[in-house]
This record gives sequence, C-alpha cells and structure tokens, in this order.
Amino acid sequence: MIDIHRILELMPHRYPMLLVDRIVEISEDGSKCRGLKNVTINEPFFQGHYPGKPIMPGVLILEAMAQVSSAILLTGERQGMIPLIGAIDDVKFKRIVQPGDQLIVDCEILWIRGTIGKIKAVGTVDGDVAAQMEMTFKLKPRDA
Repeated sequence: MIDIHRILELMPHRYPMLLVDRIVEISEDGSKCRGLKNVTINEPFFQGHYPGKPIMPGVLILEAMAQVSSAILLTGERQGMIPLIGAIDDVKFKRIVQPGDQLIVDCEILWIRGTIGKIKAVGTVDGDVAAQMEMTFKLKPRDA
C-alpha cells in the first residue's frame, strides 16, 4: 500500500490537482495496481460542474486514472521521473461520479520500452464501471 505521504514524494501533483488518495495494491511484478480517489463535495470543480447537480468532470476522472497509473511508473528505477500523457485512446464513460463516491482505479501496464509505454485503466464506483481508457505515456526526468 502507498499512503498519501508516499504519493506526495513520488508525484509532482499537489492540491487541487492531486486526484489520488491511496494506492491499495501493487502486483508483485509491478505491472498492475489499484488506487482510489475519495470524491468529496468540497472539491473546487463542483462549484461549477454543475450547480445543483455536482458531477465529477470526465477529464478529471481520466486524470485521476492517469495519476493512479503513475504509481506503478514512478517506483523502482523510474523513481524521479515525470510521466507525460502522449495519447488517450478507447475512452468510454459509463456512469457519473459524484460526491460521496469512491473511484477505484485498476491499472495495468500493457507494454513499456525504455521511456515510452501504454497503460490500460478502468475506474469503478460500487463495482460498476465509470470510465475506462488506454493511455500512451512518455517518462521524462523531473529536472529536464
């Protein structure tokens, strides 16, 4: 498990753009992980999306999924790198995410060659798929 303190060490994101609260599981081979985002009404984007019917914006759901994916990319020999999104493919939104929900994200590295790779991520709420995507990324040194 990776708690919020370790996430802050690994990732450059900070409030209000840090959209992962905990990594609850990483596979032994480091190719899969599960993380979570607790969605709360006090998040700044809910003020305008939408008044009276707060819904987490789809782009922020994808960002949360990308950040959970970062957990398996930024450990081990890749620590100190920054993952940059190159492409997002096969995106599907299947259910809204709203305050009070816990977005559980399951990620899997499909392939990685050097500093470029592809990840598949699926976000669920209460066991129902909320969103899914495949993301191509590039890793850059943090000081570059």
